[in-house]
Amino acid sequence: MRDSTEHQVIVGGSAAGIAAALALRDHGFAGQVSVVDAGGELPYERPPLSKALTAGETRFVVPIVPAEAYVERDIELLLGTRVLALDPAHRLVVLDNGRTVRADRVLLATGARALLPEVPGVGLDGVLTLRDAQDARELAGRLRRGGPVVVIGGGFIGLETGAMAREAGSEVTVVEQALLPLERPLGPDLAARVTGLHTGRGVRIRTGLSVVEFTGVGAVDGVRLSTGEVLPAATVVVGVGVHPDTTLAERAGVACDQGVIVDLQCRTSDPWIFAAGDVARQPNPYLATPGRIEHWDNAWKQGAVAGAVMAGSVDREHADLPYFYSEQYGRTLQMYGRYAVGDTFVLREDATHDRFLGFWLRDGRITAAAALDRPKDLRTVRTLIETAAPVTATELSSPDTNLRALAKTAKAFEPPERSLASGSGAV
Repeated sequence: MRDSTEHQVIVGGSAAGIAAALALRDHGFAGQVSVVDAGGELPYERPPLSKALTAGETRFVVPIVPAEAYVERDIELLLGTRVLALDPAHRLVVLDNGRTVRADRVLLATGARALLPEVPGVGLDGVLTLRDAQDARELAGRLRRGGPVVVIGGGFIGLETGAMAREAGSEVTVVEQALLPLERPLGPDLAARVTGLHTGRGVRIRTGLSVVEFTGVGAVDGVRLSTGEVLPAATVVVGVGVHPDTTLAERAGVACDQGVIVDLQCRTSDPWIFAAGDVARQPNPYLATPGRIEHWDNAWKQGAVAGAVMAGSVDREHADLPYFYSEQYGRTLQMYGRYAVGDTFVLREDATHDRFLGFWLRDGRITAAAALDRPKDLRTVRTLIETAAPVTATELSSPDTNLRALAKTAKAFEPPERSLASGSGAV
């Protein structure tokens, strides 16, 4: 237990930030814990913003923990407050309300900002991103009014938003630069199957195209494509990626490169500052190179490790198998691990257009697996990935293979020592 006079400051009421605050208390930290967040609302979960938007605000604005949890854990919430600067030399945090507070440690959980294409008309009314509750409220109101919806970007946010808009009765077109939506994370076979969920419900998917202009006077009324074609649009949702919010870290002199560089304990190049969540670029034993994993599960677990280490649990590390999930048309897409170029894809032979299980193999071991509406099977496969148990493509492809039996055998294996890419920790 650390000195009760110590003060830990967390910048950002994200999943990573709140997980860290709770972990500080869970690991015996008795000092002051403050969470500073520029938003004015009780910290909320981000995934429902694109997964449950049409279900009403009580479904898409979901508190991470109830308000009373902060009182019970004696966690100070400074909402509607922005951190202007960090002063590592004097261990000070400068707030926009005129206060300057001393902190014994700081955690950056500042997340990422949505990218917008640099094309004419991007500032028109009705051209939206979907990163916070205010974005979600505006989009929900527009979907109630109807009209054509054009989604720019066929990633998870784009497809989830497109699915919601379609279920709300809107005409929907998704514009994607790649040959298939989700081709990069899922590969061509599974990406085609997920795309089929949308086209089968009337969503138009336009691929291999880019946007050159948003048309309209005051408000958007169309999207001009690289072919010259103009798609009618009452609402445009842009989901073309994000940029980590490293501004505070960079100004404080912390090492950054496509995110704030951290080690397995979420320590940055400055011993006073930690980072976790979408802003953090961390090594992972299941990835070939350090990277940012922009999913809720990673942010929560990473934040919990950061909080534990800040509280004094110096043996804690974040080295979990990457995981994500996506909900579209009431179906759940999940994935463990990440595959690399050269891995062999194997599809379970009982796959259908709306239910499947696929694997990626390297040197006779599973590097990643993805499933649509097969959660139990995928949880079983997780064991095979974590233990690096030897398997064959024939075993995995056959519906007759008992995956649970394979996993039971795999538990007898000692998980391998997984090496980390050089230069991947804090500097």
